[in-house]
Amino acid sequence: MPIRITLDELITRRGIKAKDLAAEVGISETQLSLFRSGKVRGIRFGTLARLCAALKCKPAQLLDYDFDENDLIVPDRDDDD
Repeated sequence: MPIRITLDELITRRGIKAKDLAAEVGISETQLSLFRSGKVRGIRFGTLARLCAALKCKPAQLLDYDFDENDLIVPDRDDDD
């Protein structure tokens, strides 16, 4: 997937423990770990906002994108109507 989670880099630069960040943001360590590994399909804007507030950053510092032309292809929908 061309969208990469760069949260680990930010945590390292800030010298914060993931456990402490999860507690401050109000999510479980498991949820934070899944986000860090990119194994989630989405994140609520409220959670993203709390992560940004806790880390004093912008969303772009938590996510990165590698361009892929295939992202412009709209999948066919199987309409029964």
